[in-house]
Amino acid sequence: MTDFVAADATTASAGPAEKPATKPQRPHFSSGPCAKPPGWSPEKLDTRVMGRSHRSKLGKARLQHAIDLTRKILQVPDTHRIGIVPASDTGAVEMAMWSLLGARPVTLLAWESFGEGWVTDAVKQLRIEPTVLKAPYGEIVDLTTVDQSHDVIFTWNGTTSGVRVPNGDWIRDDREGLSFADATSAVFAMDMPWDKLDVTTFSWQKVMGGEGGHGVLILSPRAVERLESYTPAWPLPKIFRMTKSGKLIEGIFKGETINTPSMLAVEDYIFALEWAAGIGGLNALIGRSTANATALGRIVDERDWLGHLAADPATRSTTSVCLTVDGADEGFIKKMASLLEAEDAAYDVAGYRDAPPGLRIWCGATVDTADIEALAPWLDWAYATAKAG
Repeated sequence: MTDFVAADATTASAGPAEKPATKPQRPHFSSGPCAKPPGWSPEKLDTRVMGRSHRSKLGKARLQHAIDLTRKILQVPDTHRIGIVPASDTGAVEMAMWSLLGARPVTLLAWESFGEGWVTDAVKQLRIEPTVLKAPYGEIVDLTTVDQSHDVIFTWNGTTSGVRVPNGDWIRDDREGLSFADATSAVFAMDMPWDKLDVTTFSWQKVMGGEGGHGVLILSPRAVERLESYTPAWPLPKIFRMTKSGKLIEGIFKGETINTPSMLAVEDYIFALEWAAGIGGLNALIGRSTANATALGRIVDERDWLGHLAADPATRSTTSVCLTVDGADEGFIKKMASLLEAEDAAYDVAGYRDAPPGLRIWCGATVDTADIEALAPWLDWAYATAKAG
């Protein structure tokens, strides 16, 4: 690939930059909802369940099929429960926090906006006076300082900062508290050490490119034991309740959802899971995300005006890759993103509203590496055009 060299202030004044000849075939680089799996079309969804009750034999079977495929692709051990819950990853995290916290001290780790949101819930809503460890955007807290006699809540991969935990080695096997991982931009793209994780949450709108609105909650035996032995001091909304008479409501983890799910969204998720199984499962998904992030990394390395918000490669995301743009403010980034969208070259690439001004390119498994590579000259064009304008 021949790189288009971005115009500097001198050359930009001579005229508009030339548009590249080739565009990404699928310019969907949003960090959620994310690109659909290759080959997706609505005609490929199984519509037998449309217009049927989710509590019908067929409806429950399809929900259970989605859970079973999730277990298979993610290699979740049989000891862990998997449930489909309302309100996306946010619903799953809050369901777990409200149901499980309060039994022992709590530590929250935050290095991006969603981690900050869980801090707000703990401090202002549950009022449990947690220990809070924070790091600015692009950095991560010192994981060796985490007190694991506490329940610990963290974001595995910060969608808004592009910072991830490097692995699960810092979580002790003999921990006294529960580990809560908001893993919505990590599952299906990174190895999840299930023996280290007691509560894991995600939404399938991220790495699998599913439709939004539904969350997934994965509980270890330690988390189930907490649920059955502890009653929170605060009232629980119906939508958060996972126990009845001190026992886990097992139906939640067998396709009997707490509220009515979108069966269209469930079928969409099943399509993505079956696509994943067809290309080789988890290893193939991780490989695709890694290849995409590597290709984007080469693009960044070849340009003086681009950089990574996450400076340390060991904690750099391979899905929601956040980039800095030399000298850019919010207005400049919006202009670049608008130029790219108007040309159908890249959609939704402006960084998150609370993050430092920059670009955010989704590199999850449903994106093709060829489209990441085709994006390079368009980034140059948008940068040069924004500077000239």
